[in-house]
Amino acid sequence: MQAFRLKTKLVLSLVSRLLDADLGHTADVLETAHEFGIETLALSISARADLLTVLDDCAEGLCELRAVLLKQQEWPVREGISQRN
Repeated sequence: MQAFRLKTKLVLSLVSRLLDADLGHTADVLETAHEFGIETLALSISARADLLTVLDDCAEGLCELRAVLLKQQEWPVREGISQRN
């Protein structure tokens, strides 16, 4: 699994995008982790899907995160592994 560090303004941008898309649970997870200074966060498959939804037209600085999430999403599909939350 690849770790990815985001700047504060990008985390807040993601939270805002998630809230705008009615994906409040994932927004809460990211916001809480940010508030507590958590630097490494394991995301559920559904949270990753939520992020990909709001990163469809990603801003500067978020394109690399989108690429990492897409790559992680492709591996289980390619290997025929069931994806459960």
